[in-house]
Amino acid sequence: MLILGCGNLDRSDDGAGLLVVRRLRQLGVDAREHSGETLALIEAWSGCTEVIVVDAVVSGASPGAITAWDARAAPLTARRFRSSTHAFGLADTVELARVLDRLPPKLYVYAIEGIRFDHGGTPSPEVSEAIERLAQEIARAAIQVVTVDQDATGG
Repeated sequence: MLILGCGNLDRSDDGAGLLVVRRLRQLGVDAREHSGETLALIEAWSGCTEVIVVDAVVSGASPGAITAWDARAAPLTARRFRSSTHAFGLADTVELARVLDRLPPKLYVYAIEGIRFDHGGTPSPEVSEAIERLAQEIARAAIQVVTVDQDATGG
């Protein structure tokens, strides 16, 4: 399983994906930081069978709300990811990868609803709380996957 957190730490809540990844590493889960740049993101998941991507979003939900999508089951609409500090947003990247037949077999996107995207600021309290909740949820799932894989292989 590849876990990628996208964002920009200099843009307050936009750093949520990166902060989830940092928290996951503190919890002992392998996770990587990523800028979210389109072609680099598609290349990062190339050859992986299961991928989780975490990013901040502005969709109109309550600040700190966590939304999850199975990107293989249905397209990610740019409407749901209306705001991005990336030149090409995550929804655009996923849909480009779909057209190019470059989606991994399993792709899950977790989005944390942001409210503050100012330069040099810190994440809002709502997003900070969501970062911890989501990191704990992903860590539990990752540990279960590792345990099941080890049980299946006798490791």
